[in-house]
Amino acid sequence: MTVTTGPGGRAAAVRPIDLSGVDADQAASWYRSMALIREFETTAEPLVMQGRIAGGMHSAAGQEATAAGVIGALAATDIVTGTHRSHHITLAKGLAPDLVMAELYGKATGPLGGRGGHMHLADLSKGHFGSNGIVGAGLGIALGAALAASVTKTGQVAVGFTGDGAANIGRVWEFVNLASIWTLPLVIVCENNLYAVETPFAQVTGGGDIAARAAGFGLPAFKVDGRDVAAVYRITAVAVARARAGQGPTFIEALTYRHGGHDVGDRETYRTKDEVERWRSESDPVLRLRGSILAAGLLESAALDAIDAEVAAQVAAAVEFAESSPDPDPATVLDNVTGIDMKIRGNL
Repeated sequence: MTVTTGPGGRAAAVRPIDLSGVDADQAASWYRSMALIREFETTAEPLVMQGRIAGGMHSAAGQEATAAGVIGALAATDIVTGTHRSHHITLAKGLAPDLVMAELYGKATGPLGGRGGHMHLADLSKGHFGSNGIVGAGLGIALGAALAASVTKTGQVAVGFTGDGAANIGRVWEFVNLASIWTLPLVIVCENNLYAVETPFAQVTGGGDIAARAAGFGLPAFKVDGRDVAAVYRITAVAVARARAGQGPTFIEALTYRHGGHDVGDRETYRTKDEVERWRSESDPVLRLRGSILAAGLLESAALDAIDAEVAAQVAAAVEFAESSPDPDPATVLDNVTGIDMKIRGNL
């Protein structure tokens, strides 16, 4: 165990991670990405409760390492799709926090003009093909992107994120089957945070092993500690190399834990405070990375503190930007919805 202090000054005894072969630049990049995600989520949550962000929010606090590790192993031109809980994926893919915050606020300056909201973030120019409120549906979009990359021989890899709840949705396994038989350049990442909304994963998953299910479709399937960014990065790098070499898809089950409820305001009657605190104190992914960086001598505490201050300023500026941005023009409500010429009538 390593005792360390992270954002907010909270001390914790956390399990270290193996940073062998990792240089200072890589460590700093992971830490910056994860610290930004944590700051964004913990800033946005109270804004939802205050009504300044409408429509609720699914926080990814606690799942930062999966996004930073997976996307850190991709090329900028590679493609990702996400779930309803995907701010971490979106920020790790390079969308600016001010634009993402504006989208949460429903403002015209968001990447989707304020029309998508927090569950439907996307920027095709950055290879982010969209988060998705339909359970498991984002994986189908990633499958299509992988098929297109295979046919057009672009060399791109597509990554489709799902959750453990999606492991009990039929469409997910149809996508896995097609990727396998067509040998597509697809990496499937299942973020198993132990709860599908409020239902414990273990109570509803026959066999209790998502990776074992995936292996039955004839593709490599791995479990990884999803709160260890280095471990996630290493296994994703192997999967991406296989996909780019034409060897087909890989399934990765990242074992993780969300720090908050299913959505902001969730009363969390299905798990105990002791359980949540145990996960936070022993395996917080941000604190684990910070402590391991310091223990390995890759960066000094002052350098990590500077990153914390940098991302805090970024997120504060993002809130100011979002709150000062204009609302969408009602006359543009049908823009980018259809190519059919449609007239706005009545109150539409």
